Amino acid sequence: MKALDIIKNGLVKENPTWVLVLGMCPTLATTTSAINGLCMGLATTFVLMMSNIVISLLKSLVPDKVRIPCFIVVIATFVTIVQMVMQGFIPDLYASLGLFIPLIVVNCIVLGRAEAFASKNNVWHSFLDGLFMGLGFTWALTLLGIVREALGAGTFFGKSFIGGADGMLLFILAPGGFLCLGFLMALINHIRNSKKA
Repeated sequence: MKALDIIKNGLVKENPTWVLVLGMCPTLATTTSAINGLCMGLATTFVLMMSNIVISLLKSLVPDKVRIPCFIVVIATFVTIVQMVMQGFIPDLYASLGLFIPLIVVNCIVLGRAEAFASKNNVWHSFLDGLFMGLGFTWALTLLGIVREALGAGTFFGKSFIGGADGMLLFILAPGGFLCLGFLMALINHIRNSKKA
């Protein structure tokens, strides 16, 4: 597999949110604002990159019977690092993302890439896969966060652009998250399919 194919897969062809529809819990829960979506995506990207590298290095040393538990221990290590750094340096953001940082451990994107890609490929390709799957997840969360924040609060990355007017609360709440996700997913898949034709 070529590096360019891995990059395209992560960002467009196999985008975790728009195409594979993975990680919907953090996608809907943390995208009430653009900054939350961006930071959740970047935290997941770090965990994806680092765990893919370590798993690719250890793949021949791990017996098949304990493969998944070993992968989870590796992933949990990097999630703990992210959690401690966020708690220590950006506690407000950590408080905002709350429970969803530790839940990266069981995020199906991270474990799925470890099992489907990193355990079968070399370190360089595993690193690229983690980086670009993570960036694909990050841009999806950020875009969804921008749309929900703009419609729900009338702000863009916390800065008001409507001139003091409030947005529509529906889009900050869960039903608005589902609506925005559905419309954005349909739009992005329509654009992808029209380019194929």
